[in-house]
Amino acid sequence: MEEYLSERERWEELKQFLRVNGPSVIATAAIVGVGIGGYQWWRAHSEQQAMEAATKYEQLMKAYEAGDKARSVALIDELQRDHSSSPYSDQAALMAARVHVDNNELDAAASTLRGVMEHSRDKQLQLVARLRLARVQLAQNRLDEATRTLDAAQPGAFAPRFDEVRGDIALARGDKAAALKAYQQARQSSENGVIDTELLDLKISDLAAAQPQPIAASTGKAAPAEDAGPAAPAAPATTPPPAKAP
Repeated sequence: MEEYLSERERWEELKQFLRVNGPSVIATAAIVGVGIGGYQWWRAHSEQQAMEAATKYEQLMKAYEAGDKARSVALIDELQRDHSSSPYSDQAALMAARVHVDNNELDAAASTLRGVMEHSRDKQLQLVARLRLARVQLAQNRLDEATRTLDAAQPGAFAPRFDEVRGDIALARGDKAAALKAYQQARQSSENGVIDTELLDLKISDLAAAQPQPIAASTGKAAPAEDAGPAAPAAPATTPPPAKAP
């Protein structure tokens, strides 16, 4: 009986609490319900937007690979207009820069790449844009600018690619020794597969073959490139006198 009375008392207390606080409890529950529903709607909307951006970017890649420049430009514009907050917008900007390079619009390509480099929230894409910007500046023969672009950031995993471009810049300056050193540095740190080692090996081989021959330590003269064969016998120092007649 006491347990029954205790339960009844608790029920009466709960009814009294609801009479006093019911409106605020209901309002709070409604707000929480709207919040949960709003979050679920936002999440579903975000996932849908991400899928749409990914689909458009895939279409962009196919159009570019097929050589359809007009379709590529249209999809780039759509991505940057409709999905400006998506990572695919930065990817589209990188593709736009590539289209500019294909059309020999190097100033436009440099401007687009600088925008990604300075404003992307993706650190890796920033480095990719910086590396490509240095290549464009190299193509414009702005060698000092290209060097400053590379030196202004820590390359991280992109160090081999940065070193290769430094070698290209040195070669453009005519400094073959510095170019070879940069290429060799790139080759030594290329284990992570972020560089075309076959092309890099060709660059290294060409420059190494053009280096001057080593100096022989004993004579101080350049060592011969190949064996010249046995030496001819030396001529006599004096001519022997004619034999006397018998």
